[in-house]
Amino acid sequence: MNYIENREVILGATASNPRDREKIQKLRIRPVLKKEELLYQEERYVGTKVYHKNLCPAALPDLLVDVMTADFRQLELETERHRVTALVSKKGNVMVRERARALPENETDFSHDRRRQYILPQDEPVPFLVELGVQTAEGKVVKAKYDKFRQINRYLEFVRDILPNLPREAGRPLKIIDFGCGKSYLTFALYYYLKIMNQYDVSIVGLDLKKDVIGHCQALADKFGYDGLKFQVGDIGSYQNDTEDVDMVVTLHACDTATDYALARAVRWNARVILSVPCCQHELNRQMSCEALAPVLKYGLIRERMAALITDAVRADLLEEYGYDTQILEFIDMEHTPKNILIRAVRKNHMKYHAGTKKQEELAQLEALLQISPTLQELLKEVELFR
Repeated sequence: MNYIENREVILGATASNPRDREKIQKLRIRPVLKKEELLYQEERYVGTKVYHKNLCPAALPDLLVDVMTADFRQLELETERHRVTALVSKKGNVMVRERARALPENETDFSHDRRRQYILPQDEPVPFLVELGVQTAEGKVVKAKYDKFRQINRYLEFVRDILPNLPREAGRPLKIIDFGCGKSYLTFALYYYLKIMNQYDVSIVGLDLKKDVIGHCQALADKFGYDGLKFQVGDIGSYQNDTEDVDMVVTLHACDTATDYALARAVRWNARVILSVPCCQHELNRQMSCEALAPVLKYGLIRERMAALITDAVRADLLEEYGYDTQILEFIDMEHTPKNILIRAVRKNHMKYHAGTKKQEELAQLEALLQISPTLQELLKEVELFR
């Protein structure tokens, strides 16, 4: 920890990509002033709870070394003059990337009400955010768009967590397909974060049915010189990729079974990472029938919400069955949008298909109980025929 030894103040640190998600999901560190004394506040995210603890600066190096050795594979650390990313591979190899950071001393604020540090800056203009109306030309976040700004940064936090699972090979761009990209706030954010902020060689394709929206997005990409970002008019079900070499598939707010088609395509391509925010899950709502749950399912709103949750749980289980380590995470607070579940799946290196007969049997029992037949299950059976 040379940064501490050189007496650089650490402005924040986030340990992520946990080795055991049941034990801990994330650790955040930030400086605070208490009675004019500089301390570091530790936030441990365990399950649905957050635990806080204050530390003296001398204890911080040992803490960060311990958690990176035992609990996490990624560390983002920011000091007064540096931004540092440390990645630990499954074989124990460590890669450290460091960038200079210029910050006048009078901008450092350690009070408890200090503004949250977002991945994208709040006070520096980001070209696509200005063009899309999220920021002013001076870089200030537009008040009416602040929720969108939070959502974009929350999305990039999920992307940051999976960076160790994405290849970074010379001469080979990282290939990403974004199904149902819409106005592409998050598609532009993904490109900006990977290409501009982290210097990844990327090739991102945004796909949507709305011709006018796609034309506008492509014009913006051309205007900003984003050569690795292309937009195409197309349908998820009929999209044809010219190669099977896809590293990441994104599907955000694809309606009903369109999400299933995108997930099946991702599995077929052996995508290393899948990020999916489902939307309008109607299929199981139409199918569900269970005598034991009849007193609950008779209420339309309850039935609708249960169907949506069960749909996403079944999708996550099916991805597990087909070789993915899968999580269901909160994307953004419910008060900002009802579409608040994100499915994040990372392909396991040691297996291609089927997590085991027990999981298959459990899923079969659930389907029999509720009398449901999910589209994704049928699509994944077709995927096996291509193998």
